[in-house]
Amino acid sequence: MPELPEVEVVRAGLEPFLTGRRIAGVDVLDERAVRRHEAGAADFVRRLTGLELGRPARRGKYLWLPAVGGDAVLAHLGMSGQFRVDAPDAPLARNTRVLVDLDDGTQVRFVDQRLFGGLSFSPGGAQLPPEIARIARDPFDERFDLPAVAAAMTARRSTVKRALLDQRLVSGIGNIYADEALWRARTHPGTPTRLLGARRARAVLRAARAVMAEALAAGGTSFDALYVHVDGERGYFDRELAVHGRLGEPCPRCGATIVREAFMNRSSHLCPRCQRGPGTAAIRPGKASSRKSVVDAGPGPRGVG
Repeated sequence: MPELPEVEVVRAGLEPFLTGRRIAGVDVLDERAVRRHEAGAADFVRRLTGLELGRPARRGKYLWLPAVGGDAVLAHLGMSGQFRVDAPDAPLARNTRVLVDLDDGTQVRFVDQRLFGGLSFSPGGAQLPPEIARIARDPFDERFDLPAVAAAMTARRSTVKRALLDQRLVSGIGNIYADEALWRARTHPGTPTRLLGARRARAVLRAARAVMAEALAAGGTSFDALYVHVDGERGYFDRELAVHGRLGEPCPRCGATIVREAFMNRSSHLCPRCQRGPGTAAIRPGKASSRKSVVDAGPGPRGVG
């Protein structure tokens, strides 16, 4: 699933094409892509046609297109959603779901293979769509309060990775960057939040922001063609990942073998030496964890889990 860096790359890519432009027409090729617009596809088309767009905005993993007059078009990329900018007569990519024609002759296309994402019209949503008002600020928001979020994290009865993935606490962080942040902060994903302490919680949040900033500079993380920029190019941060998707490889910091542990319906990648869990004995150089019940000993596909 695209996380904050990937969504921000898409937002920035759309900005020069959409800002100040008027929507001349909309064609919904697959109504499932606008299922979140409860009034239906025809109403979605009617609402969008004629809108003058402002600068695209983002909070966490959500993207929206503010319109003059106060409304907005809300987008969520889900697992495989993409925006592509092209000429109207260019061949359609497979799984193209919605076409948006602009008044300068440019066409913006919403492409989504798995259809977990989608578009909807948000009345009065230009500043912040009410549909995502519950989503917390992300670490790049100028009003993000790191000490307050760290305090809220340590007050929870949870584990640190669960807290990082809770979009009501801090938004934009998904499985990839949670793994990377926790590795940088030398913190096991299963560490109870009540045992973190304020200083360590702040360190984890700072690490999350730092790794996402680096990913953003590299165009995001692309493991496959499901995430690309608006021009079809991929991101390259997958080459810089320290632990996520690195099962069986040596830790860049200490050389221990990276392992994968079960986590909810996904998995966590970590270094068993740098990120020892509470009550775990130290691992000598060259030794990997022997907890067979939670450690996957075989190689797996990059980016899965």
